[in-house]
Amino acid sequence: MYTPQGAQEQTSGETALWTGHGRQGGPGNQGLNNHTFTASSTSTMTMPQNIFTNPAIQPSSVINLSNSTDVVIGPMTQYQGPVSIYYMDASMQTAAGINSNSGSSSSSSSTSSDAGIGGKRSRGSSRSRRLTRNTLLLSVLVLLVLITAIVIVYVELSRTRGELPNKSIYFGNTYEDGTFPNLGNGHLVIERVQWGASDRSRQLTMPLQRPIPYVLITHIGVQSIPCVNLYKCSIKMRTIQDSAIAEKNLPDIQSNFYVSDEGNIYVGRGWDWANTYANHTLAITFMGDYGRYQPTAKQLEGVQFLLAHAVANHKLDLDYKLVAQNQTKSSKSPGINVYREISKWPHFYGCNMEQAPKCGSELGMTAASWNGGQ
Repeated sequence: MYTPQGAQEQTSGETALWTGHGRQGGPGNQGLNNHTFTASSTSTMTMPQNIFTNPAIQPSSVINLSNSTDVVIGPMTQYQGPVSIYYMDASMQTAAGINSNSGSSSSSSSTSSDAGIGGKRSRGSSRSRRLTRNTLLLSVLVLLVLITAIVIVYVELSRTRGELPNKSIYFGNTYEDGTFPNLGNGHLVIERVQWGASDRSRQLTMPLQRPIPYVLITHIGVQSIPCVNLYKCSIKMRTIQDSAIAEKNLPDIQSNFYVSDEGNIYVGRGWDWANTYANHTLAITFMGDYGRYQPTAKQLEGVQFLLAHAVANHKLDLDYKLVAQNQTKSSKSPGINVYREISKWPHFYGCNMEQAPKCGSELGMTAASWNGGQ
């Protein structure tokens, strides 16, 4: 850097006055040549020869120029009159609170912040799109399930309305084949055609007079194992019928109704025809040997439901008498375990016991009347 006459330089270590005498040039003289510099200071300083051409060693200070002409700073830049040039190095910028990197840092920070916000927005938008898509799929799935459930309920209700008759269910042919009437609490009534009754049975000839005054309780006996499902009980019913017809020469199965271990009622001779034991009785047989086995609660309840149904439909006398077969003749039927239970029922009649009258004596029945064999 060129310093003309009158230039003063102040540094932190020393103060020096450099004076440059230049050749007076004419108006066309745009350069400075043959410069001589003297320093007025407490010490003599040797001026480097490349100080004007090497910017790395230019002094970091304030230079005041006065009474100078033809000053060239930079490439062909001319100043006319007094000029003050301030130069601030990095330390002075720091002391003045100017950060050259603040702009770039701020920009970088802003860019990073914007990028972070943009990334968050992008991720949030992507998550929102996924959430919306999942919600839509879940809604469609729920709608399909609801539609399927509604269709199934509608079909079942329609089929039920078509199958069930609009009338009370009674024994006999008052219901459609293929369905099981229900006495209540799950006690089904299994009709003859449903358990597979034989068509070889002969026509019954003794009608059953109603209302029936007596109920006779028996069991199969002979170490018979109680049956526990529709399949096994149907086989047992066919076996009993075959034995009655083929071995005992009876026209049909013996009792009016049979009760399985699970509490279902199997129709034997039904409500209309007398059983093989006595004409004035409704015979109900427990399917098993109840001298060895205990009757189940469902089985006992099934008998009680059947009797209540018979009274309500005027098939049984309102004051019917319930007796066990071993009260009418010498027999172990219906087994001690069944007898113990039915003897507690309200309609139990203790005929032929101690001083009690003979069973059926009020109807003119004799001991032979309880061995009908029909």
